[in-house]
Amino acid sequence: MVYPSLKIIQTCDLKACHDLRMRVFVDEQNVPVAEEIDDLDDVSTHFLAYDNDAPIGTARIFEQGEIGKIGRVCVLKSHRGLGIGKALIEACLEELASRSQLTTAKLGSQDHAVSFYAELGFEKKGEAYMDAGIKHFNMIKPLKS
Repeated sequence: MVYPSLKIIQTCDLKACHDLRMRVFVDEQNVPVAEEIDDLDDVSTHFLAYDNDAPIGTARIFEQGEIGKIGRVCVLKSHRGLGIGKALIEACLEELASRSQLTTAKLGSQDHAVSFYAELGFEKKGEAYMDAGIKHFNMIKPLKS
């Protein structure tokens, strides 16, 4: 079930995106701030999920050749399990698919979220790797059928 008052928009509000990422990645998961904020924010398209007027989740996308990268996906703990993460990923995939030069979506999934992304059509590729002290797997999904 998707949260009833959910709204997802593309945004230029990096402060709101950073605030969410700090709460989830830095405060909850102990990711160092220096690893969380990077220069890719400046070349990414950002999405915010809102519950009424309150930001509750975020994600970003950027291009690497023919690959559309999805990253920094997070939802506040209070709003998890309500379909918000799925809605964010679907918004990212819709935008990536609209870019004719892109053929594949790719993301780095934390180990605990692999099944979540698999349910959305992503396939695990390669071996596990550590990112910010957290086990991750690369996952891909074709954008064109």
